[in-house]
This record gives sequence, structure tokens and C-alpha cells, in this order.
Amino acid sequence: MRLWFFAALFAVALLFLSTDRTNADNPSDFYQAYEIVTGTDMRQRPWGMAQCLREVLVKVSGDPRLKDDPRVIDLAAHADRFVTAFDYVDMMAGIPKKDDQGSYDRPHKLTVHFDPAKIDGILAKLGESPWHGERPAVVPVLLVHGPKPPAYVLSAEAPQGTEQRGAFVTAASEFGMKVRMPTDAELAAWGASADHFPYPKQPPPEVKPGESIVVGTLDWNEALPGWVGSWRTHWQGRDHAWQISGVNYDAAFRDIVRGV
Repeated sequence: MRLWFFAALFAVALLFLSTDRTNADNPSDFYQAYEIVTGTDMRQRPWGMAQCLREVLVKVSGDPRLKDDPRVIDLAAHADRFVTAFDYVDMMAGIPKKDDQGSYDRPHKLTVHFDPAKIDGILAKLGESPWHGERPAVVPVLLVHGPKPPAYVLSAEAPQGTEQRGAFVTAASEFGMKVRMPTDAELAAWGASADHFPYPKQPPPEVKPGESIVVGTLDWNEALPGWVGSWRTHWQGRDHAWQISGVNYDAAFRDIVRGV
């Protein structure tokens, strides 16, 4: 396959995957998900629908354990039974076809809409229920030591964190959660900078209503290779701390959201 195809696919994939997968303010959106598949035929449609069902069950319930639950994996093999509608968007629309490469091999965004009543029924059989209450917005306060210096604190404005901000939004939306990046002004008020970062040794700053602050460090380890993360949050009067290592930062951010 031509190099131009890989370059175009990568650029378009970044655009799609850095946007929110769902609107956490609209509960009905929890019952839909999307996956990137090849073509619009049956080669990858069952697989795509299966991944979407697993994501929807996690988003609606708020329980990340369901994604790899053997019972859910069995149900996902017949995900089409719970679908009300689906549609495709050509991720390379507007890019001319080259050689014999046509829509057959082009990547598509498969969006799948599930029947809310059936999804709620599945959750009931799994001993779960829909999470209808307000969901906290995750506010990450992270000191990042990347492969190349200098270190930086991830913020809404930090130019080094552009891709990571998009990845964090995507990670949060996979669990039906929202994320709010702190501003540089907030970080300064909390005494958090690359030169002075008292977290996670100190407790997180006080939170605003409806928010959950997670403080920690994210360090690149060439020997693994991968990222090493240490996180801490304060919830319902108790401190919680956890870690992850040897992962890409997408997985690290999912680990943060999973722990909130």
C-alpha cells in the first residue's frame, strides 16, 4: 500500500480520535459508540459492532470492568441483536482514490446506535444498572517528563500537551466521563509548575463541585519502553493512590479515569 495512504490515514485518524466520542451532558449519547473499520461491508462490521457494544455497556454503567467481562465478550459476538441503526463516514472523504484503492479499503467511522431498553436489560442481567447520576469531571494535574526535555505540567494552554489533551478527552469519553484541563492560572495558584511540583506527595487541591482532581506524574521510561504514571485523588474523605507502567499515554489516561 502506498505511503501516501498511510500518511493520510494517520492524519485523519488523529482528527477523529482527538475529539469527544460522546457528549457526557446528554445521557442518550451513552447508547451509541463508534469504531474505525475498513470498508463498509461485512469484513469488519461485526467486529466494529462488538467493540461498540462493549464501550456502550461501560459508558452507561460507569463500570470499566464490564469491557473485559467474559459474559460481555460473549454478548458482543452477537452485538447486531441490540442495534437500532448504524452508519458509516468515509474518513478519507475528499482525498482522491489512487491506483486500485477504492472505498473497499478506505477507513470508515462506523457509528452504532443501540436500543436503550435492551442495553439496560443486559446490564440488569449482569447485576449492573445505568448510572443516571451526575458524573464528575476529571481534572488532571500532571507533571510530564517526556522522551525529550523540558518537563511540563499538562494544562489547557501548554503547547507540548496538544496531542495528550485530545487523548485524555477520548479516554474520558470511553467511560462516559468529562475532562477539564486546568488553566495555567489555576496551576500557578496551586503552586504546580515544572520546577515546583509537590504532588502526588501532597493531597490534591480543593475541588469545585462536580469535579475530581487527580494529581500525579507521568514519566517516559526508555528501558521499558513506555510511560510510568503515579496518581492520587481524594474522594469521599479518603485518599486513593495507584500506578501504571509500561504503557502508551492513551492507556495511562484511561487508567486515571478508571480510578476516579
